[in-house]
Amino acid sequence: METAVLLVVLVIALSLFFDFTNGFHDTANAMATPIATGALKPKVAVLIAACLNLVGAFLSTQVSQTISHGIINNEQAINSDLFLSLIFAGLIGAITWNMLTWLLGLPSSSSHALFGGLIGAVIVGYSWTAINYGVVLSKVILPAIISPITAGLIAFLATRLGYAITRRYDGKPDGRDGFRWGQIFSSSLVALAHGTNDAQKTMGVITLTLVIAGWQSASDTEPQTWVIFACAATIALGTYVGGWRIIRTLGKGLTEIKPAQGFAAETSTAATILSSSALGFALSTTQVASGSVIGSGLGRRGSKVRWRTAGRIGVGWLLTLPASAAVSGVAALIIVWLGPWGIAVDTVLAVAAVLLIYLRSRRNAVTAANAMSEVADSGLAVKVKKNPPPTRRQRAIMREEARRRAAVESRERAKRKAQTKAEAQANKNSGDRSDSEAKK
Repeated sequence: METAVLLVVLVIALSLFFDFTNGFHDTANAMATPIATGALKPKVAVLIAACLNLVGAFLSTQVSQTISHGIINNEQAINSDLFLSLIFAGLIGAITWNMLTWLLGLPSSSSHALFGGLIGAVIVGYSWTAINYGVVLSKVILPAIISPITAGLIAFLATRLGYAITRRYDGKPDGRDGFRWGQIFSSSLVALAHGTNDAQKTMGVITLTLVIAGWQSASDTEPQTWVIFACAATIALGTYVGGWRIIRTLGKGLTEIKPAQGFAAETSTAATILSSSALGFALSTTQVASGSVIGSGLGRRGSKVRWRTAGRIGVGWLLTLPASAAVSGVAALIIVWLGPWGIAVDTVLAVAAVLLIYLRSRRNAVTAANAMSEVADSGLAVKVKKNPPPTRRQRAIMREEARRRAAVESRERAKRKAQTKAEAQANKNSGDRSDSEAKK
């Protein structure tokens, strides 16, 4: 009995650590574009994102129910200590992939890392039949394919529309002042949406753990109140830490982002995530945000998308499910072979991997102070205050002053020229007198 309780506590603790990595890994989804354009200062941006992630976690539990009572056939694992161990192995796979992609600055999907980890561990521990493939296909795979395309298309059209509307009012294409506040609002909406979707996934894992351990009824699909509070606070804390490496990738790595583009991308991301959360789709906010950034880049005339970077991100997307499933599968295999000792071995290996990745990241640390060094010039695109154009009288005065300054400068130049000529003539006369005296 004590071993089972210890295992449940260990799984819950690991779930919350995954929630923390999800927070700092996905901060970029909401705040990369407003930071890149100068609409928000980096630390202010992540503070706003943290607060709104906290609020968003309380607004919906549909995604939590998809995970706790959806992708895994719970009937095969009720009251099973092995199943709790497999959840533990699945979390190890998800956390390892999150940390690795964070080190590389790749905006991969924490959601798919979690799904891949759980699926890989359950398949190794039980069989292929323990997975509900219908739910995985409809609620995970198809949204992963459709959502970034949809978000990118919406961002493309919104960017085109925004530039078309503002062109006649602003002579500088990159200086659309009104979009600064629009970006702040839309990025805040994305942070709120991130809380409604991503925090739910950890709630679902903990709820599933409680159901398997017999601490919650299998018919009760709602997460307990303390679970909601714990997951909300943890993801908010992770968000405040800030995933500066990924912020730098999304802020400039895909395309040069201007205010109108940032507003369009964030609005598209928020609309897609909020609608998916309401339907219970376990969406990847990372994929949606990346698709929106690419769509906004294509929507601005003259803007170029860095397709090589986009390709790297795409490869990361494709590898997330199988890679996290492979890592968790190995962890599950160790547990199957060694029993309770396997959990201890997995714990040691996971801690070592996380520490090694963290220590490696310190060699070229990316913080709030240097994350935006590459996008500092983009901040010039936003002007907080715009001076009105001069009136006709002011323009006439300015022209008169310009003529007066030109006349004064012309007289000064003529005076200096005459003075120089006189000095040269005087020097010449002095030289002639010296020569004649020398001859005498």
